[in-house]
Amino acid sequence: MVGQGYDDFWNCKSRYRVLKGGKASKKSTTTALNLIFRLMRFKDSNLLVVRQVMNTHRDSTFAQLIKAQEALKVSHLWRNTVSPMEMTYIPTGQKILFRGFDDVLKLASTTVNKGYLCWVWLEEAYEIPKEEDFDKLDLSVPRGNLPEPLFKQTTITFNPWSKDHWLKKRFFDKKDNSVSVFSTNYLINEFLDETDRAVFERMKRETPRKYAVAGLGEWGISEGLVFENFVVGRPTENELSADAKAYFGLDYGYTSDPTAFIAVKVDAKKRTIYIFDEFYERRMLNCDIANRIKAMGYAKERIRADSAEPKSNEDLKRMGISRIVPSLKGRDSILNGIAKINEFKIFIDERCQNTVREMNSYVYDTRRGENGYFYPKDSENHLMDALRYAFEDVKRERESPSFSSHPKNTTGVTRNDLFGRWEA
Repeated sequence: MVGQGYDDFWNCKSRYRVLKGGKASKKSTTTALNLIFRLMRFKDSNLLVVRQVMNTHRDSTFAQLIKAQEALKVSHLWRNTVSPMEMTYIPTGQKILFRGFDDVLKLASTTVNKGYLCWVWLEEAYEIPKEEDFDKLDLSVPRGNLPEPLFKQTTITFNPWSKDHWLKKRFFDKKDNSVSVFSTNYLINEFLDETDRAVFERMKRETPRKYAVAGLGEWGISEGLVFENFVVGRPTENELSADAKAYFGLDYGYTSDPTAFIAVKVDAKKRTIYIFDEFYERRMLNCDIANRIKAMGYAKERIRADSAEPKSNEDLKRMGISRIVPSLKGRDSILNGIAKINEFKIFIDERCQNTVREMNSYVYDTRRGENGYFYPKDSENHLMDALRYAFEDVKRERESPSFSSHPKNTTGVTRNDLFGRWEA
């Protein structure tokens, strides 16, 4: 049922059990199976499952744990509720509780009526922007002495999108006897079929950097990133004033490419961008896009959309998205847009997971373009294109004299700037 590659992880009793892995590496599935099995084996044990945002549990950890119960054929022994979101092992009353870092007070005060809250599962841990946030959780649960055979353990699972994340420094770069680290990838997943593996083979050929991270589970690298000055988290009042303006961008897709919508606030004086909302979905008809924008409350906002689809723009207007306007594409519009955005520090809300992923994957091509400049690769760029469209309106408002305009010959980047370290 579990398959190969997870024997040491399954039996690990270290205080911190840390698992990084690529896509389709079985890490979330195996963790869910392991925790259901443990709870039923160890009387008086209880589990706290944590993600950055509470409402992301339902379609991820909650669903994975239900699938684990079904796979183990023990669903009849569990009572699972959404409101409140929790799971109860009926024979003993043991609990699985779900919390988010977006409600720190509720997280810190988590307790159980029976037994001990001895285990924590922190899923998609790369979403946690600051090590201090993890420390708050770590000091809160698990607590106290535990009777044998129970033991304290925090299981941390994630995709290693960036080597600069605090997770690498905290758990992988220094020796600590309380920590056991594991790395997995799709190659140990014997449950994949040939079509699944073909996806990774195509990724290996076409986007080797993405393959290294999403496929092989290696740490993401920062060299060659288009945008480097970004952090995951919300800006403070000193970094984003109350009069910052909101801007919106939309990039169309359908089957192979997703439709990507982005919402940002920009403080031109403090040179700060705050990406606070998104949607990112395939196979959306224009009516679906219009309904989603309305549901998010942005129907009356000015939205810059891809100018390559004028018919779609007109459709959205007829459906009530009345202020949608086409982006202004032209020679070097990509490089000029990137240069403007790179004058700013970018904050990405923790909920915008697709934006975080694209920011960590959007890189320059190693081949020089026809005009002698290096351009970004045409992949992992749907929200990045939407961001450029939205930023066109920022450029027109230049709220500060320091908001400079680059001449065209400075928007290009040289091979030495980007790739000197690689070639060395």
